[in-house]
Amino acid sequence: MKLSLKLEEFAMFALGAYAFSTLSISWWWFFGLLFLPDIGMLGYAFGNTTGAMVYNIFHHKGLAIFIFTIGIYTQIPWLKLIGIILFTHASLDRMLGYGLKYKKGFKFTHLENL
Repeated sequence: MKLSLKLEEFAMFALGAYAFSTLSISWWWFFGLLFLPDIGMLGYAFGNTTGAMVYNIFHHKGLAIFIFTIGIYTQIPWLKLIGIILFTHASLDRMLGYGLKYKKGFKFTHLENL
């Protein structure tokens, strides 16, 4: 089952990369922004509960899809970009085994305990 989840996340990562390719933005932006959502880890400076909440906001695929959809509806390119980067980053993280965090600590995720 673990392999199938990683393959599914890889497919979503590829979907995110494809979505990025539809934008009129240079590819260096994709690679430059891909790890920016990890700024959510700074929430852990304020404790596990706040850290998990902030981290999960930056890694929530539903929020990423919502932001992307608003970008499509309003034709605001930077909203589409934010949605794509959040979605693609979350897929990459989950493909590597990093999931949404529980408030017990950074190592406790919805996928596994690291």
